[in-house]
Amino acid sequence: MNRLVVAAPASGSGKTTVATGLMAALRRSGNRVAPFKVGPDYIDPGYHSLATGRPGRNLDPVLVGESIIAPLFGHGARGCDIAVVEGVMGLFDGRVDTMGIGSTAHVAKLINAPVLFVVDARGQSRSLAALLHGFRGYDPTVRIGGVILNQVGSERHEQVLRDACQEVGLDVLGVLPRDPEFTLPSRHLGLVTAAEHGPEAVAAVDAIAAAVTKHVDLDAVRALASSVPSMAVPSWDPGITPVPDGPLIAVAGGPAFTFGYAEHVEILKAAGADVAVVDPLRDEALPEGTAGLVLPGGFPEQHAAALSANVPLRTAVAEFARSGAPVHAECGGLLYLARTLDGLPMCGVLDAEGAMTPKLTLGYRDAVAPQDSPLHPAGARVTGHEFHRTALSVPHGDQPAWRWRGVDHKPVAEGFVVGGVHASYLHTHPAGDPLAVKRFVEACHPFVEPTADGTVFA
Repeated sequence: MNRLVVAAPASGSGKTTVATGLMAALRRSGNRVAPFKVGPDYIDPGYHSLATGRPGRNLDPVLVGESIIAPLFGHGARGCDIAVVEGVMGLFDGRVDTMGIGSTAHVAKLINAPVLFVVDARGQSRSLAALLHGFRGYDPTVRIGGVILNQVGSERHEQVLRDACQEVGLDVLGVLPRDPEFTLPSRHLGLVTAAEHGPEAVAAVDAIAAAVTKHVDLDAVRALASSVPSMAVPSWDPGITPVPDGPLIAVAGGPAFTFGYAEHVEILKAAGADVAVVDPLRDEALPEGTAGLVLPGGFPEQHAAALSANVPLRTAVAEFARSGAPVHAECGGLLYLARTLDGLPMCGVLDAEGAMTPKLTLGYRDAVAPQDSPLHPAGARVTGHEFHRTALSVPHGDQPAWRWRGVDHKPVAEGFVVGGVHASYLHTHPAGDPLAVKRFVEACHPFVEPTADGTVFA
């Protein structure tokens, strides 16, 4: 598998623009491109999927462990001839208070991939040589194989920057001029999701692909991606057996609920479940025979009025949750189950009100399940990730979903376990704990409804 990692000195350098443009340009020139994103991000993979026609996938050693990064990479790259991995933050930025665990450099080493370094060239000229020298020498086991110069102001500026790269022996594989059309629309948590932006997202990817095709040497990019030896990658297998007569599990989707990992549905199916997607902005009922419900994260705060206006589905979800059937809600799903969101009625399953705040809550959490739930037995430990600007009036119920220690080492209780509902702000990656997914599917089985002839929905 030919492969490369798109990295940068810091956030805001243009990684997403370049990576997405490269994916689209390579695809349009005949390659079968496998898209990946380092870290827990849900938004960038949506654009990667638009660019490649394949599911965008995440590689996050913090959430799933080092040992399955290469197998997950191989799983996502199956059937492709080149993989493009977009990094996170700066090249060596990983989990805080660790030696770069979960960083772009960490993942590049785990999959033995060269790095294509994207530099925002605004405000610098020959100093670029010092920057590149420092990054390349900081960890020589991470191979920076070429540079993309972004936001270049003029031909003279380009030549000075090329000379700086030559000083340190790095090839320039592309030069992108300053142009506002080369960016993607953003909001309070980063980019506007591709699903929300619709045709405009497609147009943005088209414009970026055209720019990369014009200004980047795609043959040189392919040569860099093929410059590393192939590696033996074991096939990723969640290691679970299917539940007989598997239940039907509804998974919320559509523009309001886009924060999910591709492996989640794959593991649900491996555990024997049938999966149906329901769009809470449009659908007025859960699919017939639903025995379990997954409400992933997203931006419900951007769609609160439409979600609230869909009274039939809100009512159906509330009745379903109060029946004791399993419901797994993360972040946006948690808000949907609250009484209100920014003053608008939601499902009313949880005795709390949600609202936007000026504060960003962000970071990995090492959490423990205080009691049994449809997802986890009491005492189960997970590493998850919080990423939200909303807050609940009541952060947890009598039976919280999780407990952990905050950065000040004080105990934190968060989320709700109410009947069959497990609702929390904490995002987890199912590939890191496939048994939790199987436990959820097993918990759904008693709620499978027989039909008139005695068979079951499956």
